[in-house]
Amino acid sequence: MFVKFMEALSLYAIPFVLLAIPLYGYIKKVKVYEAFTDGAKEGFTTAVRIIPFLVAMLVAIGVFRESGAMELLTNVLAPVTQLIGMPADVFPMAIMRPLSGGGAQGVMTELFNSFGPDSLVGRMASVMMGSTETTFYVLAVYFGAVSVKKTRHALPAGLIADVVGLLTAVFVVNLMFG
Repeated sequence: MFVKFMEALSLYAIPFVLLAIPLYGYIKKVKVYEAFTDGAKEGFTTAVRIIPFLVAMLVAIGVFRESGAMELLTNVLAPVTQLIGMPADVFPMAIMRPLSGGGAQGVMTELFNSFGPDSLVGRMASVMMGSTETTFYVLAVYFGAVSVKKTRHALPAGLIADVVGLLTAVFVVNLMFG
């Protein structure tokens, strides 16, 4: 019964939202189309402002990976990762995720191709992907786009959350599938 309810709900959720938002705006006497196009213009302006920060971040990540620094770091820290139950092969995913979602997706795809998505490595990478954030990407691109120079506690808080997410992913995956 519950499964059928959820299937019906998921079938109608998006059409409902697509109708409800303009209807609500109409009731509140908002010019919905004009508000939408104004938002789209602002979004385009924001996208143009963040392009330099995005390019710089992607170049730095590419240099880090292609220089062999990622592989060297993985080999050096392999004994430490083994102590916490993380296969050394997953370490590049743990490093890449706070830097770039696309880069982390690429690393995860490589792990899937090498080990399979249902392997311990594949499952751990998947859980890491879902339990962490692209902290440096957010700071570089979004904070840079709005000219925030002093990030105060954003970096430490984001990195602490990433470490907690990574360690929790290692623990849960080892508990469930190890």
